[in-house]
Amino acid sequence: MESGLYVVATPIGNLGDISQRALAVLAAADLVAAEDTRHSARLLQHFSIDVTLQAYHDHSDARAHSRIMACLAAGGVVVLVSDAGTPLISDPGYRLVREAQEFGYRVIPVPGACAAIAALSASGLPTDRFLFEGFLPAKAGARAARLQALAAETATLVFYEAPHRVAETLEAMVAAFGAEREALLARELTKTFETLRRAPLAELAAFVAADSNQQRGEIVLAVSGQRGRDQELTPDIARLLLRLAEELPAKRASAVVADLTGLRKKVLYDYLLEQKG
Repeated sequence: MESGLYVVATPIGNLGDISQRALAVLAAADLVAAEDTRHSARLLQHFSIDVTLQAYHDHSDARAHSRIMACLAAGGVVVLVSDAGTPLISDPGYRLVREAQEFGYRVIPVPGACAAIAALSASGLPTDRFLFEGFLPAKAGARAARLQALAAETATLVFYEAPHRVAETLEAMVAAFGAEREALLARELTKTFETLRRAPLAELAAFVAADSNQQRGEIVLAVSGQRGRDQELTPDIARLLLRLAEELPAKRASAVVADLTGLRKKVLYDYLLEQKG
């Protein structure tokens, strides 16, 4: 196998999601740089792969870094893995990849599972544009400020969140984005107790607050971008809505236009009520 740094995605839960290419690269590795060697050792053992492991994370010392670079310099195959999913997506590795490139070593991605992409694919939210925010600040004030800064963003927003903070984060999202903003809770993706629930933020916050099981495991939150009426309800759509409302009940007219345009039924229905008022 060609020498270089291979950035290899590993399963986020279901071990069946690992690719044949990933297994081949891991088996051929001279050195596997792992976020947590104990975690990666279990994965390698499951697939009967016996290779040398080296701990590598944002706080690794110079010796670990030097060992990796020396292996590359000797023409070896180095594999970078995180605890789960695609390395560097809210995981360590950026500095290593950058330095390998600067020294002229090949960096080869081996794609596979990614919790953010898996959540988006099953979210039912718009995915033509999305913004990955990773983890929000742990402190309430900084978290609220960051969410407020994102309130007008029109792309779908994707966050990772720690289980012990998910309930308060959802409440902070309600405060910043509004109770009706649509969102998805994706928890323990590909695992036995997987949860995928899409609902308005206030409903989702209540669901998580009422069920402690939803405050465990790996969590992705996806939130619809800002879709205010001023942005979406163009004069042409408004005229269509009003014309349909002459022939149909307001709720039915709103549903038809929502299906045709992708706008939220509540926005359309509220507009009709305002016009009648």
